[in-house]
Amino acid sequence: MVRRHRVGAYRFADFLELVQADQKADLIDGAIYMASPENTQHNAVVAWLGALLQTYVEAKQLGRLMVNKVAFRLTDLTSPEPDLAVVLAHRLSTVKHGYVDGPPDVAIEVVSPDSVERDYEDKRLRYEEAGVAEYWILDPGEKCATFLLRPSGPAAAFTEAALEGTVFRSRALPGFWLDSTWVWSETRPTALSVIQRLLQEPTRG
Repeated sequence: MVRRHRVGAYRFADFLELVQADQKADLIDGAIYMASPENTQHNAVVAWLGALLQTYVEAKQLGRLMVNKVAFRLTDLTSPEPDLAVVLAHRLSTVKHGYVDGPPDVAIEVVSPDSVERDYEDKRLRYEEAGVAEYWILDPGEKCATFLLRPSGPAAAFTEAALEGTVFRSRALPGFWLDSTWVWSETRPTALSVIQRLLQEPTRG
């Protein structure tokens, strides 16, 4: 069960003090949401995709991957902890010892039963407002993947990425692509086989 704590409005300093290092939580509009323990499907998706991204981001020197339990300070009242997130190289100065002082460039949420509303609605709006370049919502339960991009220019609203069949190609991470059906497949390819393929392909211009 999700536990929601709210007495007035918690601020970012309160969030850092109240939530322990081994706990996963989100601060959204002054409310603290404590995550339930991960189910095994959620954990498997995060581990697999994290292995892919860690190797790819490192090999291409794109920046830094954050996995779970890292707070991104969007405002003094909102600090989500995405399941996975990438901070690009030119913004690594935002990475502090205990948190990231600003939004990720790529935010990834793997939907679990207790996070549906937060992932699809609350976090989408907050990531959009904060200028996140890409927001991936991966929903194994519904077998649905939504990839939201921030368009170039002054428009603030996310637009949904057009897929090549079931394949999403990232703009923020040049050359990285993902077949969305792998997210919920019981026979998804190994992270090693996918990363070998990604690194052998020429990067599209």
